[in-house]
Amino acid sequence: MQRDVIVREVGLRDGLQLVKTFVPAETKLAWARAVAAAGIPEVEVTSFVPAKVIAQFADATEIAKGALKIPGPLWCVLVPNRKGAEFALDAGIRKINFVLSVSEGHNQSNVRKTTDQSFDEFRQIVELKSSKPEWKDVVLQGCLATSLGCTIEGHVPPDRVLSFVDRYLSLGADEITLADTVGYASPSEVGNLFHHAIRLAGKKPVYAHFHDTRGLGLANVVGALEAGVRGFDASTGGLGGCPFAPGASGNIVMEDLVFLLEKEGLKTGVDLERYRAVRGIAEKALPEEKFYGTIREAGLPKGFTPPSRQEAAE
Repeated sequence: MQRDVIVREVGLRDGLQLVKTFVPAETKLAWARAVAAAGIPEVEVTSFVPAKVIAQFADATEIAKGALKIPGPLWCVLVPNRKGAEFALDAGIRKINFVLSVSEGHNQSNVRKTTDQSFDEFRQIVELKSSKPEWKDVVLQGCLATSLGCTIEGHVPPDRVLSFVDRYLSLGADEITLADTVGYASPSEVGNLFHHAIRLAGKKPVYAHFHDTRGLGLANVVGALEAGVRGFDASTGGLGGCPFAPGASGNIVMEDLVFLLEKEGLKTGVDLERYRAVRGIAEKALPEEKFYGTIREAGLPKGFTPPSRQEAAE
């Protein structure tokens, strides 16, 4: 199917990073299979971080290798350093999302490094990718957390964000993600920042990662769409959040994001009816977690046929 926009499932990574209940590998892989069956084109399936930091991802290699046996999505992982990238490459992952925070205080709290040190880690990953011919086609995405505000430092200057975008690109990033990690942004702020980021990136894709902390997650999607963004992160039931954003409700909800995009006439290729199975697996595995989502509760409007389904019928 010809997709107008890419939606990336991050429930298995961002959604699980703060969950105290350890989800067994077989459940995570069943979750991944359900996501693939629903037509999600890209999935951030785990994170290669030390188990002593986030025990939930102690099985990262097992999950990455298991996911690669499931046909359909592009399976990607998040890494905060060179060591994590090395594990990801050895596992066979073809897309790596490297994260650093624009806010110096947040980066120190999150990965225990200055932003300069994190950029040096990314430089090393670019060199690592070039060290073996079988890794040359791996996509390196540079993610900038706290691009639109920070609970530690407050306002994050857009010029600083854009200078970091330029720095990523100069080091060899293939794609960029700008994240409103703590849900501070408004649609106009989003539109302005992404407009300039897309100009800097040229033909390289720019993704958006929004949290619904203050209820503006989907409104910010519209702001990003109008700026030209065609790649969005969302999670199962809105699971997830930043450890430095107390009270945060998590990511935007995948079902609600897909409905918004399809209602606007954009093909995502996602089958919302099949996606119900994804949420069922997550809710059963995490009965104490709070799940969000309006489409799950209200259903689709009577007579509404998503553009993706119209094309499938043709």
